[in-house]
Amino acid sequence: MRPSTLTLHLLAAWLTLNALPAFAQTSYPAKPVRLIVPYPPGGGNDTLARIFGQKLTETFGQQIVVENRPGAGTTIGTTFAARAAPDGYTLLLSSIATHAFSPHLYAKPGYDALRDFAPVTLLVIAPTLLVVNPALPANSLKELIALAKRRPGQLEFASAGTGSSAHMLGETFKSLAKIDIVQIPYKGGAPAIVGTISGEAQMMADPAASVLPHVKSGRLRALAIARAARLPDLPQIPTFAEAGMPEYTASAWYSVHAPAKTPGDIVARLNRELVRIVNLPDIKERLKDLGSDGVGNTQEEFGRFVADEHAKYGKLIKAMGVKPE
Repeated sequence: MRPSTLTLHLLAAWLTLNALPAFAQTSYPAKPVRLIVPYPPGGGNDTLARIFGQKLTETFGQQIVVENRPGAGTTIGTTFAARAAPDGYTLLLSSIATHAFSPHLYAKPGYDALRDFAPVTLLVIAPTLLVVNPALPANSLKELIALAKRRPGQLEFASAGTGSSAHMLGETFKSLAKIDIVQIPYKGGAPAIVGTISGEAQMMADPAASVLPHVKSGRLRALAIARAARLPDLPQIPTFAEAGMPEYTASAWYSVHAPAKTPGDIVARLNRELVRIVNLPDIKERLKDLGSDGVGNTQEEFGRFVADEHAKYGKLIKAMGVKPE
């Protein structure tokens, strides 16, 4: 019995529909992709965006354009990414600041961290490194805390702006150490580091990816790192636990999000490629140089991780009473 014309049309339609996801995967991207970095050039976020952006460019054969959109505690760039067309051609280099800090610091950040984005993957965890200007008379964490208690309100810590990782990591240190130190907000991570090196600010709690090169050069002195074990390349830097503050475990993280409603096959391909890139030998070596640990997890694992971080820091920020200036 020969199939009817209707049956043939239905079969053709079914084959077409089932071929669409595979077609989308092989044809994406067909043009350059923007990777939004909600910070100025030169900081840890920007460095990692360019490292992973270059690898994706090599993989896709299309340029990954790093676009810096700083300001308002990362909310300007993050809001821009959240409102972009959900077609895979605008991505966000997200972080603990965009998805765990700023949503709780600002009454109207302009986006919902959990509903307005599709999680792609967690790229890197960068342990907090507490550094001081070498001229400061404090060679250990205990000496720094003692000095701050003798001079309440006189020591200042640099940050990349209110709501940035450095701000919240510094506030967490201030709270746990029970000391009175004052934030100096700069317009980005690079200016904050320069301010600490120059002595305009006396200290900084920042992701190792940002400040480690300056520790290696001797322009900053590291007092403690929020890591389970010391860095193999710099074994002289004690962990916070070894330095007498085991409760300080805060670390920054960097990741990729796409706007909500981005096609699932595109998000899945981005996840596969970024997880592969995280595990490349040269990327592992580069992250090691930055004192950071590559992750690369599933979309589901990353989604749960972000939800947990969002809830944890929401409670902490409320308890500390931190508000944007």
